[in-house]
Amino acid sequence: MEARTTGTRRGVEVTIRGLTKRFGQGDNRIVAADDVSLHVPAGQRVAVVGASGSGKSTLLHLIGGMERVDSGTITVGDREVTALGRRELSVYRRSVGFVFQRFHLLPALTVLDNVLAPVLPRRVEFDRTERARQLLAAVGLLDRAQAVPSQLSGGQQQRVAVARALIGDPRLILADEPTGNLDSATGREMMELVDRLVAEQGLTLLVATHDDGVAAHCDRIIRIRDGRIVDDTAR
Repeated sequence: MEARTTGTRRGVEVTIRGLTKRFGQGDNRIVAADDVSLHVPAGQRVAVVGASGSGKSTLLHLIGGMERVDSGTITVGDREVTALGRRELSVYRRSVGFVFQRFHLLPALTVLDNVLAPVLPRRVEFDRTERARQLLAAVGLLDRAQAVPSQLSGGQQQRVAVARALIGDPRLILADEPTGNLDSATGREMMELVDRLVAEQGLTLLVATHDDGVAAHCDRIIRIRDGRIVDDTAR
């Protein structure tokens, strides 16, 4: 199914061929990705669904360049991620927006500074502070810009994390159990927010989840079991 976008499509395509990743050795060896092949068109929103330990988070970590593959290739846009060196990987990771189950906000920084943190050491072509303020407005938290994370609810902290993921103007968003630490109502609101922001910019989204309610926000649902794709359904 074509992604439902309301703006200009800016996402990148993701192509995976023969991807394998193992952890541990001998009797303790776990196959987290077992000969996975997958193509995600630019602008599509994909849910990667599976139980804990199925390999869905590992798949996102491999695409995001946070883990090295054992074999196979990952291509994002015009970059073969699996061929990048350490320095090139660092640059690549800056082009990806990450949203995690744990918010990973810096407790001593204000909300505004947490959103700014990923781009402070970098040369960018936009006004950092203005973009951060625009993103906080988009997630409904501009009035809390000078608060610190401990003054926010879990749902508000995850909204800050979403704004932070978008500050670098990414074309690919990887969300790993983004509602896992939220109650069902707050989680639903969070996915509606992510859905709107991603759709407005036509970004590519891969979200790892065990929650079918989260998956329902996506154009396509891929189910993983024991590191293998067992179902791939367009909605």
